[in-house]
Amino acid sequence: MTSQIAGTDPEGGQLRVSTLELFFDLVFVFTITQLTHVFVHHPGWDAVAQIVIVFGVIWWMYDGFTWLTNEVAPNTSGRRTLLLVGMFGFFVLALAIPDAFHGTGVVFGLGYVLVTAVHTALFATAGGASALVAIKKIAPFNAIAAALVLTGGFLHGWPQYLCWALAFAWQILTPYLIDTSGFEVRARHFAERHGLVIIVAIGESIVSIGVGLTDRDLTLGLVANVALGLGLAYVLWWAYFGVDDERGEHALAAVPARERSRPAVLAYGYAVYPMLIGVTLAAAGIQMSIAHGNEAATWPAAAALTGGVALYFCGQWGFRQALSLPRPWTRLIGAAALAATLPIGLLWVAWAQLAALVAAAFAVVIIDDVITLRSGHHSSYV
Repeated sequence: MTSQIAGTDPEGGQLRVSTLELFFDLVFVFTITQLTHVFVHHPGWDAVAQIVIVFGVIWWMYDGFTWLTNEVAPNTSGRRTLLLVGMFGFFVLALAIPDAFHGTGVVFGLGYVLVTAVHTALFATAGGASALVAIKKIAPFNAIAAALVLTGGFLHGWPQYLCWALAFAWQILTPYLIDTSGFEVRARHFAERHGLVIIVAIGESIVSIGVGLTDRDLTLGLVANVALGLGLAYVLWWAYFGVDDERGEHALAAVPARERSRPAVLAYGYAVYPMLIGVTLAAAGIQMSIAHGNEAATWPAAAALTGGVALYFCGQWGFRQALSLPRPWTRLIGAAALAATLPIGLLWVAWAQLAALVAAAFAVVIIDDVITLRSGHHSSYV
């Protein structure tokens, strides 16, 4: 009974997300804030490539910490101390992001090595017997990725891009190169932890609205643009938390324990990654567009806004596919419909593109929810 109240099970894993983990997530999401700034200040394909690569390697280790606390509850002083050191490492990574390709790459690499070392140390010293076997298999792969990231920090130009891209590609392949069945996935904690990072990331898009309005007079038109921006953030929340969050948890829990690692990686690792990249780009698009709603949008602003939301829906398609949830195809159709709003901002005004984007996203989600209700399925919100 004591372990249940404390949020852990008798084997030491997490049943519910702890407040320390939420604190950890808030530090991690600072990376999304920094990546948004990268695009806003230097919009273009180079910025997109940097965001995809940098967030890719960071996301892999963040997700590794999610697996860690799923197995090892931060319920002792030693564990909490190491977790705080890991938080420090992520904060250093985030601080180095804006100039990671122009001078702070070594700092980024050292922070990444620290994060990787803490992850391995906590798993090796506090994980169960099966987790110890599994981390011994995966630790060398993580070490190779960390070495590539550190090496890239000393390089410049295309060699740096190549080195960090190789690290990301290596991480993506790792689950297919080793047996990860030794990691136990507690579905409720796992789904809740990933849901929290998604909701905090969506909150970043709301912060971007405020940042984009600094020193602006609050006219009626500007307030209307704010309402549209909040509406877009809400529909991103609804698209995932209306149905998929609960269905994903139940689908993962229904998989036999020894077979959960692979769908967990696919759904909450690979699929959530483009969702978070999508939120990052959408937040940048909102920040660049909302204060200039009565003007035609620039190409980077319009593309980031529409492309970010469309990418979020593509990630949801992958999430549904990985867990065999109903109607993944609706998210792909939705992504195509959202992409079609791009010319509106370029040929007319930014607020019209934002309004069309919000309307299209709501239509996609509402139609899917109606089908869900008619099929007899419900959730906390539908």
